[in-house]
Amino acid sequence: MQEEHQNPELPSLVSKKEVRKQRLLNSKSYRMMKKVALYMDQYYLDGVAGLVPGGLGDMMASAFALVHVYFSLYKLRSVPLTLAVLNNAMRDVLMGMLPFFVGDVIDFFNKSHAKNMKLIDGYIYNYPHVVHELHRKAWQSAAVLVLLLVAIVGMVWFLVWLTKTLGTALFS
Repeated sequence: MQEEHQNPELPSLVSKKEVRKQRLLNSKSYRMMKKVALYMDQYYLDGVAGLVPGGLGDMMASAFALVHVYFSLYKLRSVPLTLAVLNNAMRDVLMGMLPFFVGDVIDFFNKSHAKNMKLIDGYIYNYPHVVHELHRKAWQSAAVLVLLLVAIVGMVWFLVWLTKTLGTALFS
């Protein structure tokens, strides 16, 4: 009797999950994320933006990661996924801010938006290894995120100091 009662419910659960997945994949924000990953990483606009001096290009390029953060936090409602997305974005900012064109070169090879799309797709399609890793590394991601924020603030301070020191040496 119990099996008969459970079987009719199972298809409705599967179909609800499938409907939700299709709704997510067809959403405007998902399409926007795909375009951001394409233009920023495949067409190297992230690296080109990194050439804008003073870290401003890196900050502008990282703003495009907000669509990934929005989708993972509000559409998928996953804190571990959001932490991982933020980690990728903050690492991209920090690496891009490295002085003397080192960060600019790294920006052309570090494809943070594509990494975020792989994580989000893995979560939507419920790939076990992706979901398991996200949950396993949630606390680690939170700690790394704090360290990355501190490092970015430190890098901004260093770049301001370096600019001031070089400016004083060159123009006085």
